[in-house]
Amino acid sequence: MQPNELFEQFSRQLNNNLGPGARAIGDELQQHIRTAMNTAIGKLDLVSREEFDAQQAVLQRTRQRLEELEKQVAELESQLK
Repeated sequence: MQPNELFEQFSRQLNNNLGPGARAIGDELQQHIRTAMNTAIGKLDLVSREEFDAQQAVLQRTRQRLEELEKQVAELESQLK
């Protein structure tokens, strides 16, 4: 679950449980919670989906190159024998 989805679910539950008079306090509380969540998430050692996908593509190309080099080494070893 994405952080925004988690917050939205929490926000809906909070609004459903608050009475009309407490909703104004709930709105302010939601803003404080959102700020705290964003701060906490910002401190985590995370990468974006784009960066993950880019690194995955690099890894795939590296694996392909490694397999090619392993084949070349095997061929050279067989020629030496």
